[in-house]
Amino acid sequence: MIRLFAPLLLALVAFQAAAGNDYGISAGQAHAMVMDPDKEVFFIDVRDPVEIMFIGWAEGVHANIPFLLVDRYGWNEDSGSFPLPRNPDFAAEVEAALIERGLDRETTIITMCRSGSARGEPSASYLRQAGFPQVLYVRHGFQGDRIAEGEHAGMRLKNGWQNEGLPWSPRMDGDKVYRPGR
Repeated sequence: MIRLFAPLLLALVAFQAAAGNDYGISAGQAHAMVMDPDKEVFFIDVRDPVEIMFIGWAEGVHANIPFLLVDRYGWNEDSGSFPLPRNPDFAAEVEAALIERGLDRETTIITMCRSGSARGEPSASYLRQAGFPQVLYVRHGFQGDRIAEGEHAGMRLKNGWQNEGLPWSPRMDGDKVYRPGR
């Protein structure tokens, strides 16, 4: 009998552990939290500003603080890309932005990148480890997931901020976009 239920029990424990560490929210949930006047939320776009310039900007974002910064001097011939090292000042810049707004580390912070996985979740996890206890990230990010098959295969037309019909602009807000030394 135990042999029959052991795999089920292990799967349940794994599911509960994963669910306990899951701090992803939908774009719609993020938008509702940011728009709620009774909630104290700090909403960060963690993409490199050049990416935002070409893809678009979610309205309601309080600041653009990149988690990974493109190293424009480090071109890699093998991968055909620039490296993306972590912004060494990320946590300090988030804390400074919070303080500037009269907020503290206990404030609910929401991070968002293009797809939610490469920078959204890792930036939220990083901030939690750095002592910011209330950090969430937008699952599927600004642009959402890629379509797997068909005429639009490879295009990001599924879920995410844009595809949920939430307010966005093709133009960045110059007062909120990341500019080092400003």
